[in-house]
Amino acid sequence: MNKRLVIKLGTGVLTTDASGLQLDRTQFTRLAAEIAALVEAGHPVVVISSAAVAAGVAALGLAERPSSLPTKQACAAVGQSQLMRAWQEALAVHGLTAAQLLLTHGDIDSRQRRLNSENTLRELLAFPKVVPVINENDSVAVEELRFGDNDRLAAEVAELCHASLFLILTGSDGLRGDGQRISVVTDLEDARRHVTSEKGMHSTGGMGSKLDAVAFATAAGIETWILDGRSPGQLAAALAGQDVGTRFPAGK
Repeated sequence: MNKRLVIKLGTGVLTTDASGLQLDRTQFTRLAAEIAALVEAGHPVVVISSAAVAAGVAALGLAERPSSLPTKQACAAVGQSQLMRAWQEALAVHGLTAAQLLLTHGDIDSRQRRLNSENTLRELLAFPKVVPVINENDSVAVEELRFGDNDRLAAEVAELCHASLFLILTGSDGLRGDGQRISVVTDLEDARRHVTSEKGMHSTGGMGSKLDAVAFATAAGIETWILDGRSPGQLAAALAGQDVGTRFPAGK
């Protein structure tokens, strides 16, 4: 049975380990190949991609990620085209076309704009060789820049396009408790006791933000996974129900 997948990729997954301020082209190459395999198998894929700010930092020649919100927005404006070029080039190798969508929470909260976004996604997914690549419109919106690294937006998109699976790729191999990876979480509120304030140096999210996204998606009836974005084969393994990352069954 074909499943519609929404795959969220955090900044730390798409940038170099050394600096976090440059796009990691090897990651784009690998992830595009894995996404292409899913599409070839008949599974429509929507990508939620962070890392525009990081790409902009490199393009503008800055030494570090800025703390000023307007400068972050400027970096996002410059870096978004760099980010889309990376996706376009990586997907084109497999005969796929990247389609850019820039959204804000207002686009989803507004009834008319939500309908417009839903219609656009539906039409794009009707083309079997098109992969929508979505980011927050960071040059005009600020919430994900401050708090979530696209976590909440990705969950909202998963609901918007009626996803079967919502896959969050991050720098961790899943939710961890007492030093061990937790394979399946059925009590999300209890799982929050394992969350620390730690997050990647160049991420605005963190595990707490991801669990908020999980709560939204599972409440909407979407099975959700948190997976290691640096480990090959995680997408196909989650689709097959294998023991990778942390699985959050859909709510009733």
